[in-house]
Amino acid sequence: MTMSKIPKGTNNVPEYSVSEISGAIKRTLQGAFNRVRVRGEITDFNKRYSSGHLYFSLKDPQGKLSGIVWKNVVPRLGLFPENGLEVVATGQISSYGERSNYYLQIERMEYAGEGAMLAQIERLKQRLTEEGLFEAAHKRPLPRLPSVIGVITSSQGAVLHDIKTTLQRRFPRFLLVWDVPVQGAGAAEKIVEAIKGFDCFEGTETLPRPDVLIVARGGGSLEELMAFNEEAVVRAVAACRIPIISAVGHETDTTLIDYVSDKRAPTPTAAAEMVIPARADLLADITQKAARATSGLARSVQQARLRFSTISARLPDVSSLLQTERLKLDTRSHKLTTALGVFAQKQRERFLRIEHRLPAVETVLASRQKHIVTLGGRLASALQGNQQKWNLWQERCRLSPAFLSALLREKRSTLAGIAGRLEAVSPHAVLARGYALVSIGEKPITTASLLHKGQEVTLTFADGTRTASIEE
Repeated sequence: MTMSKIPKGTNNVPEYSVSEISGAIKRTLQGAFNRVRVRGEITDFNKRYSSGHLYFSLKDPQGKLSGIVWKNVVPRLGLFPENGLEVVATGQISSYGERSNYYLQIERMEYAGEGAMLAQIERLKQRLTEEGLFEAAHKRPLPRLPSVIGVITSSQGAVLHDIKTTLQRRFPRFLLVWDVPVQGAGAAEKIVEAIKGFDCFEGTETLPRPDVLIVARGGGSLEELMAFNEEAVVRAVAACRIPIISAVGHETDTTLIDYVSDKRAPTPTAAAEMVIPARADLLADITQKAARATSGLARSVQQARLRFSTISARLPDVSSLLQTERLKLDTRSHKLTTALGVFAQKQRERFLRIEHRLPAVETVLASRQKHIVTLGGRLASALQGNQQKWNLWQERCRLSPAFLSALLREKRSTLAGIAGRLEAVSPHAVLARGYALVSIGEKPITTASLLHKGQEVTLTFADGTRTASIEE
């Protein structure tokens, strides 16, 4: 230790500056405690400063020591500080002269025994459970026969060889391997990077996207498996869109990613067996199902044949059915022919009955002619009786031509109405509507029974007469 002395009168005690004392203390501490391991509980840790450095304290029941982790050391620290966590910190004792403080420059931290690590794991597990990260509803089923399998593990260990051997033996598949460290400083970050990398990878024609992921490593101590208990790894597994199988350690080892992954395998070999079925088992299953399908089909065909035979036996003979229908057709044809003759005869009789009720044409004509004569006489009498009035009207008409014209129109209208009624009852009007008068000589024939086969009759129409012969 070299310090410049400042003489001061008769006092022979050396005098130093503050910076000299601070520097001497710092060199003494760094020389005496160049590399130490300090065990204590983390306290006063709030957050990472903007500079990237970490500041906290280590304490035990009798004392408290400040600690600092420089920014460039944080990635290889081994674990991230947390208040209440008991750790063993490795580093160098140094001092800060401006404040007369000494502190531990930490280069590495590890859990202080398995008890501390288990307590830390349990606290994290409890917190993630309360968030619902481990719920079964979030777990997805594994694909039945994945084409591409992604493996996140160390390429240096026996785990990858076991997985490859098992897949080759059961059912060869395309394998994508992401090499990561599985323990030590920075392992958790690399594992998170691999999971996120596979999740973001969309695949190409030559390098397809994995259908399922296996996160694996062999057995080890609790400290060696701590990378798989890190919160960042657990959350990366939970957020991954690809189904994940965790195969970390041996069957008795349990890490937090076992709770969040979609399936947990006791060993990496078991994970390979879980992710893909054995090809021989698939072939045997297909053969068995094919045999069952063939047997079922044959049984269905046999049952259909039996039903067809039963139904066929119940059906009547087609020729017998046709013969019966032919007889029915002949019988009904004969009945129809007979029925037509009977129907025609009944219509004839009905027409004769109607004809008998109709009056003779001569009688109708004579009655209409007599009525016309009577009306004519009445008209003549009326005209003669009103001659004087007629003369008077004529005189008036001479005086008033308009009155005469109106009177003539009125009389003409009256006369036209009378003529129309006379025409309506005229026998010639009846003939003009399509009727004909049947007569023999001068005698009208009113019933069909008066006619005989071969008899000559006269048909009188509106525009003339014709002769006809009765044939039937």
